[in-house]
Amino acid sequence: MPNSTSRRLTIADVANAAGVSRTTVSHALNDRGQVDPVTRALVKEVAERLGYSPNLRAQRLRTGRANAIALLSSMPFAVAGGSSRLGFLMEIAATATEAALRRGVALVLVPPMDEARELLDTLDIDGAVIIEPVANDPNVARLRKRGVKLVSIGRQPEAQALPYIDMHGEAIGNLLLEHLQQQGAQRIGLVIGVQSRHSYLDMEQAYRAYCAANNQQPAIVRADEGGGEAAGAAACMELLQAHPGIDGLCVPVDAFATGAVRALRDKGLKIPQDLKVVTRYDGLRARECNPPLTALNMHLEDVASLAIELLFEQINDTGTRQRIDAPLATLIPRESTRTT
Repeated sequence: MPNSTSRRLTIADVANAAGVSRTTVSHALNDRGQVDPVTRALVKEVAERLGYSPNLRAQRLRTGRANAIALLSSMPFAVAGGSSRLGFLMEIAATATEAALRRGVALVLVPPMDEARELLDTLDIDGAVIIEPVANDPNVARLRKRGVKLVSIGRQPEAQALPYIDMHGEAIGNLLLEHLQQQGAQRIGLVIGVQSRHSYLDMEQAYRAYCAANNQQPAIVRADEGGGEAAGAAACMELLQAHPGIDGLCVPVDAFATGAVRALRDKGLKIPQDLKVVTRYDGLRARECNPPLTALNMHLEDVASLAIELLFEQINDTGTRQRIDAPLATLIPRESTRTT
């Protein structure tokens, strides 16, 4: 066995100790190629026992790989994170980072800031996960121009979408609307983002189908994501002014939902007695709202892991899947819709 204190261990040392070829070692350690799972595990165990670590500079020159990926979203922090910076984006980032590290790859979080977008032209990455891209998303365009492998969480609105994790937007919309109806809401209004994201398009489609099935005129107001809670509050007031008979409010964006709740309380309306309110993402905002908001567990840990899995299929050219279904969301009823 080579003396690790006298010279740097090489991939050849691992191959000799494991009784396999250098190519097999390379594929096994980098989770590439068609390597038997038992052999892959053996190679990793031998490499760890020997104390082998790759020469990153040589590996970069040999493979052209940066061993880094990025996670980014075009949603502003007013929606994606909020004042605490703990939201949809950060929950996905936590699990995605862990999943990437298991594959020996670092994850770079690119915050939704104008200054950060300039980094996309020079950031040394092998691939990126885009969270709920808008139509003609500038982040997607920048990275595609460079030939970076991409996948999205939520389908791109364009016809030729990136490989994506299907978040079941219409089914999520139906789940929220059916819950409001079951809790006694007879006229439901919808507040969604003005941006062209597939989650908003799916939600609106579900809502319009609900209205048609229940002989209700659609009551929709759109708000700009950049306005955060204030935009949600203003949209809620606009909706009530135009449709004073509303007794249920579906507000998928949690920042808009908490803003709407604040506006309703300022107006002297009681939740859920006068209006019942639901949102999509069961994050910190939904849980700490007064009253706490009925929301959905979207199983984002599973979603993030699936996104990393799909991205590595693209990077390594080991799969043909263009879509992976996310787990179906689970409703979490809270005081914003419960009257008893």
